[in-house]
Amino acid sequence: MKGRFFTAGEVRRDDVGWGSLAWLSSPAASGFNQIVAVEVTFNPGEGHNFHQHPRQEELIYVLEGEIEQWIGRRNRLMGPGDSAVIPAGTVHASFSRSAGGASILAVLGPSVGEEGYELVDVSDREPWASLR
Repeated sequence: MKGRFFTAGEVRRDDVGWGSLAWLSSPAASGFNQIVAVEVTFNPGEGHNFHQHPRQEELIYVLEGEIEQWIGRRNRLMGPGDSAVIPAGTVHASFSRSAGGASILAVLGPSVGEEGYELVDVSDREPWASLR
């Protein structure tokens, strides 16, 4: 592949109940096999509960609103322009703290599998089930 442009209307968007995912780059979306980039939009007060990516590092960059970001048992409020880096296998979570919702750009690498993204939900395990 020699590169490609995407219009906003061409980006695959998935409703996930607590918000939506816009797949900007993944093997399925762009043919790129090393980088996964997803714009994540959170409904007001909602979030992506505690999880990990066993073989993927992640960069989270806040685009809009206020995010309560967890890395392990530590959390911080983040606003537009703030970022967090998360090592592979590290439990983390993101929650909107904005009345109007919030959005982030999540970049993961390396790509894993056909979708490029692997996730292990740990929100029902301790200590994660009791943290929030």
